[in-house]
Amino acid sequence: MKTTSVATAYQIAPRTEKVTIESHVNSEVDEEPPGKRVVIHKVEEEEPPSSNATGRNRLFRHVPDTAWSDWKWHFRNRITTVDQLSRLVPLSTEEQAQIQLVTRRYPLSITPYYLSLIDPGDPDDPISKQAIPSIMELTMGSLGLEDPLGEKEDSVVPGLVHRYPDRALMVLTDICPMLCRHCTRKREWRHGGWVRPDDEIEAILGYLRCNRQIRDVILSGGDPLTLSTQQLERIIARIREIKHIEIIRIGSRFPVVLPQRIDAELCAMLSKYGPIWLNTHFNHPREITAESAAACDRLLRAGVPVNNQSVLLKGINDNAETILKLCHGLLKIKVRPYYLFQCDEVQGTEHLRTPVETGIKIIEGMRGYTSGLAIPTFVVDLVQSGGKVPLQPNYVLSMSENELLLKNYEGQIFRYRNPSVPVQSEAAAPVSGHVESLLAENSRPAEDKGEVNADRVILRS
Repeated sequence: MKTTSVATAYQIAPRTEKVTIESHVNSEVDEEPPGKRVVIHKVEEEEPPSSNATGRNRLFRHVPDTAWSDWKWHFRNRITTVDQLSRLVPLSTEEQAQIQLVTRRYPLSITPYYLSLIDPGDPDDPISKQAIPSIMELTMGSLGLEDPLGEKEDSVVPGLVHRYPDRALMVLTDICPMLCRHCTRKREWRHGGWVRPDDEIEAILGYLRCNRQIRDVILSGGDPLTLSTQQLERIIARIREIKHIEIIRIGSRFPVVLPQRIDAELCAMLSKYGPIWLNTHFNHPREITAESAAACDRLLRAGVPVNNQSVLLKGINDNAETILKLCHGLLKIKVRPYYLFQCDEVQGTEHLRTPVETGIKIIEGMRGYTSGLAIPTFVVDLVQSGGKVPLQPNYVLSMSENELLLKNYEGQIFRYRNPSVPVQSEAAAPVSGHVESLLAENSRPAEDKGEVNADRVILRS
């Protein structure tokens, strides 16, 4: 239950200092999803969905293909109330009351597409846990921090977080297509839906121009792809004018929760401003569908590489089998498993957090049993602006100047000779002499060479 934060622009009054989504609706009607929501009526059927196709047939059979393929339709028709949700997902009276209570603090928003992935017959459905509020968001709400990563402290101008020397993060909006229950910026949900105004964008660009050490800019939110393609292009084009910025990255969960957004218009625009990388957020193999695969493929064909940043979530993906299946599935759709994040210490997410040891054991369970390409880096993002720290199983048992004692993925222990640092001196033999000795060494029979390595002992645990 986590993702990038989402807009409640049509439920809660926006902050006065931000440009609200409604103003953009009025100025760019064709680009921004309109604010009026259409009530979705449940289509009764008995069989539980086993795929996105059956989920759509069960819940949204009446929706024509033209609407289903339109990301703005999904955005307009997000499920944002308990009443809407109860007509689409089986909920007891107690569950409805609990969700209603939670949404007073942490709002609800699910796209029709993502809702169609839920299996209502599975009480532990991993899609449901990420999307539908849990009463534990309140009962365990005293644990954690509002801003555990200290983003406010590292905000050099409004909307720009500059923590690492060579990269900076732009927060363009707090609007998302879905409110994932594990969102790092869950604190923003109660502030309404806003888009960063032009004067703050200009201040951000001014800071970037003056700081030549910044070579990498990440566009974040909310979800930056909530903006119209034209709005997004205006920002990207101005960033690309800054000569010392080499890479632009976009953090978006649209490929997972609303893949229809990755359309030809967006891809054609992004292709003009490369190198652009997109980091998305698959957490479970069930999120890999024909639609999400096609969205990633469109990005790749536009020259936009796609990485994945999963979050380790209790009861959703907290075992090696699930993460392995997820990473294999990602590679099949040409998406690189990049990070596996320990769930941040955010208020309202404690019920989804696992012990750090769980993540280390998952990596240990993958190492040696799949290619390195399929293994993400397990990372803890430290509180108080500490930054990301990679963690992995301890394979180094001891280390000295001359030797390391190492454990492999099977638990076998090996001695590994540690090369000494060469000492340069005027009396050193000429290079030609070294070459002659190497040639003599390599002219010896193979069986003699084997004797040289005979003392490399394998110790088995």
